[in-house]
Amino acid sequence: MSLPAIELANVTKRFRLREDGYAGLKGRLGQLSKGIKPTYKIVAALEDVSLTIHKGETVALLGRNGSGKSTLLSLIANVMKPDEGTVAFPASADPTHPRLAPLLEVGAGFHPDLTGLQNITFNGSILGLTRAQMEERREEILAFADFAEPKYYNMPVRTYSSGMFVRLGFAVAVHTDPEIVLVDETLAVGDALFQEKCLAKIAQFQQEGRTIVVVSHDMEAVKKVATRAVWLAQARVADDSTDVERVIQRYLDSLHEAR
Repeated sequence: MSLPAIELANVTKRFRLREDGYAGLKGRLGQLSKGIKPTYKIVAALEDVSLTIHKGETVALLGRNGSGKSTLLSLIANVMKPDEGTVAFPASADPTHPRLAPLLEVGAGFHPDLTGLQNITFNGSILGLTRAQMEERREEILAFADFAEPKYYNMPVRTYSSGMFVRLGFAVAVHTDPEIVLVDETLAVGDALFQEKCLAKIAQFQQEGRTIVVVSHDMEAVKKVATRAVWLAQARVADDSTDVERVIQRYLDSLHEAR
């Protein structure tokens, strides 16, 4: 069997949350002036999670809000590091820094005062491509974003609607030759035509054998794209199978039982 595209071994990620109601520097100074000691609680987002995802798989992460889905994507994207365990990419040409299309918060690398065209180059450099490479792809990116008013490409992105922002962000990310595509609820944004375009691009990536990890609460979209489903509950893997509909049904049944 080929080397795994993504390998998580005994991954644990915990967050320390304030419980005392004081926030920011001003709140902390006020707390100190009153002699109040800060109180915290430790919350486990992921606890001893091991997953092996092979090249070409499309894996859907299912679970309730707070189950660790987005945290898991962020660990794969190198946005954060695990407290314990390892995240590796054995099949990548560069196992420490694979080329990712992290659609966690579309357009997160955009600078609000740069124009759409400037941000194409800027965001591309963040995702590992050169200026020349992004200029070669510019027309394809603009055609994918397909703004109703092309004048906005020459305007600062802070003037964009949320829909325009998502369109351009998604268009840039999927034109960077990613080895691994990470999608966090992006399939649920934009109008119906844009969602169809996104699903078609995902299907193209699948045909090309790219690895895709999707987080979505849209079970119909999951059924359309996923070749495997992983259900997270209470920071651990509750189920993992290529029988996507069975995992979805178990997850949905758990929601009804919890009522």
